[in-house]
Amino acid sequence: MFMLWIGIAVWLAGTLVLRVAGAALLPGRSLAAWSALYVGSAIAMAVFSRTLCAWARIPPAAQPSAVSALILPTLLLDAFSSLFYSHVFPNLDPASAGAFGGWMLVCCAGAVLGVRVRQ
Repeated sequence: MFMLWIGIAVWLAGTLVLRVAGAALLPGRSLAAWSALYVGSAIAMAVFSRTLCAWARIPPAAQPSAVSALILPTLLLDAFSSLFYSHVFPNLDPASAGAFGGWMLVCCAGAVLGVRVRQ
């Protein structure tokens, strides 16, 4: 349950930051910039999920379930953020809704890979 609450907090904070300052944070229509954001975000989420699980002392066998709870708010709520993109993020280019949805999926994939890939 702890990871679900962390996921809700991360989703809420991210949504608020994008709503307020998203135009300054997200790339325009540059494929290279979006690709760099995708890769960087996947890596950041892998490190975040792995570090969070270690900090919470979640045993390795339970980490995939814990990360499922962590990413659940993003998977559920950003489906609606993408559907109502221009209302949720009025300061962002409506044409970036698809890239935003892809970004959220890449973030979730990075979080899962963070606990699935061992060194």
